[in-house]
Amino acid sequence: MKIIHFSDTHLGFSDLDVTNDKGVNQREADFYEAFKDVIEAIILEMPDYVIHTGDLFHRASPSNRAITFALTQLKRLEKLNIPLIIIAGNHSTPRTNTSSPILEALSTLDNVRASFEQRYEMITFKDIVFHAMPHINDERIVPDELDRMEANIDPKKKNIMMMHCSVGAHYLMHEFGEWVYPKEREDIFEKMDYVALGHWHGFGSVGKHPNVYYAGSTERTSSADKRDDKGYVILELGDAVTITHHGIPLRKSLSFSIDTDKYEEEAASLELSEVKDALVEVKLYNLTASSSIDITNKEIKEIFKDALHVKIKREFKVVEGEQIEGNIESISLEAYFISHIQESIVDEEEQERLTHKAKELFALYEETDDDTH
Repeated sequence: MKIIHFSDTHLGFSDLDVTNDKGVNQREADFYEAFKDVIEAIILEMPDYVIHTGDLFHRASPSNRAITFALTQLKRLEKLNIPLIIIAGNHSTPRTNTSSPILEALSTLDNVRASFEQRYEMITFKDIVFHAMPHINDERIVPDELDRMEANIDPKKKNIMMMHCSVGAHYLMHEFGEWVYPKEREDIFEKMDYVALGHWHGFGSVGKHPNVYYAGSTERTSSADKRDDKGYVILELGDAVTITHHGIPLRKSLSFSIDTDKYEEEAASLELSEVKDALVEVKLYNLTASSSIDITNKEIKEIFKDALHVKIKREFKVVEGEQIEGNIESISLEAYFISHIQESIVDEEEQERLTHKAKELFALYEETDDDTH
């Protein structure tokens, strides 16, 4: 028996003020492309079942475009008569009972079984039972729902547990509504053939459990996520369980650091061969007030002009006697810069030049990482 497990597709996610030639936010389009890649893989592999462990959509009320795209792609599986079992994640679960769950829309598809009612649901086929535990806003009911799940394990069939949660604090995403699986109930894992998890965006097994896996997300929802292990899991159930991860193509996410004490030298030696259409993060460190003014964002972005987007972080030297904590963003330091210039620059002409330039730049700054100056 072959099963494809994927998760956290976050359809409708958008980021950065960059649109493609169709007028669609480019990052939103990237998430659609990743989803389509998994659908293509499913059609190629022709598994017996497909499971999705939550956050199909990025929001509980996704856009018409996100809904239309999802239905169009899932209808491709409908034609092949491949059952899809999907549970709701915290992103696609309404925070109040007055809103209808978006996964209800999938009821129009004959081969889709969606679990979204914030309770355990047993989904049975002739050879396998899927024990679906969608996102639950009220953690207090989790123990009772797990009792129901354990009581429904069928020793005559394969049993697959599906959840969208953190199995241990390590897998917390620090998001609204996420819940942590109770450690004292991990014994249930041993009674399952496979435990399919969603919520954590990296692929991998959990703890010492050989059958408990996060599929990971299909795209990056944060610039802090540099992982390339985005894709899907192929699970083969026989006398033994075989689990393999299959990656899908991603837009590159690259990080660069430039020591501003050696700015000219380091800027000239940057390896830019993979920058085209990439998401780039540049950290400028060892900055002083004067060097931060002279090294503008526009200049840095010109170096990485072939990238889709460039995010710039500035890290300042701590000057003796000053109390500066952590990384300092130049956009909030006009008074600090001007004061520092006046105290540290002896040459009056240079002091005037830098002070004038600082005031000019701060007047143009907007409080965003995407400024162009």
